Amino acid sequence: MKADTREWLRYAEEDYEVACALLRRRSKVPANSVGFHCQQCAEKYFKARLEEAGLPVPKIHNLALLLNLLSPVEPLWASFRAASLRLNNFAVKFRYPGHIATRNDAKQALKDCRSIRAEVRASLGLPKK
Repeated sequence: MKADTREWLRYAEEDYEVACALLRRRSKVPANSVGFHCQQCAEKYFKARLEEAGLPVPKIHNLALLLNLLSPVEPLWASFRAASLRLNNFAVKFRYPGHIATRNDAKQALKDCRSIRAEVRASLGLPKK
């Protein structure tokens, strides 16, 4: 595995661990932050897969666009379109006033993130965690 791929994975796992820890809180779950870290985790996993495939890794945060770039090497990942669009909301929309995520939004974000994370890890030959 390429060194840059490993670095993307390290950063992705950090976001995943933060999202999981925040959602485990019994009260005052910062749902916007959970979603943000889920989006960031998915983004970095997609970028790790692009890196490993030898494809350009653009400096963008749009998961749907990253998914499009991955389609030549992972065509079945089109099934992640809806999850990618949901997670995209946490990259910008929920980072500004007027939009507040709920605990259920955060739970859905973590579910979407886990699905993407598991598939990318499998594609890279990594064990389930």
